[in-house]
Amino acid sequence: MTFSGAKLALFIGSDLLVILRDDKEGIPYPGHWDLPGGGREGDETPEQCALRETYEEVGLQLQESDLIWSREYTRPRGQVWFFVARQPAFLEDQIRFGSEGQGWSLMPPRDYCTDPLAVPHFAQRLGEYLDEVVM
Repeated sequence: MTFSGAKLALFIGSDLLVILRDDKEGIPYPGHWDLPGGGREGDETPEQCALRETYEEVGLQLQESDLIWSREYTRPRGQVWFFVARQPAFLEDQIRFGSEGQGWSLMPPRDYCTDPLAVPHFAQRLGEYLDEVVM
């Protein structure tokens, strides 16, 4: 089945990398905390989509082997993928913010799940992962 996009819950050390979305009309969840990822380009796989978007948005070049958990979900625009990757804390120094959004931050993952400015369906998916791995 085809998919429309992919997101990545990227842990840097024990914290989650989050991106503050632009605060402008016409985009979903303006001014909310988002995760790296976005829409599919060409015939890329879900993994390639998540990794490309992560590189474009925060400058980190991850490999498919870094993806340790995944789920496929149905959304109004079609099938989407949610991935998890864990990287060492020192990678924080290598983050280079791209041109989309207002900035990035690291936050405890459970805090993201309850933050009123977290994109709700991403907070729910992260919570499913955290419950599964008993963090």
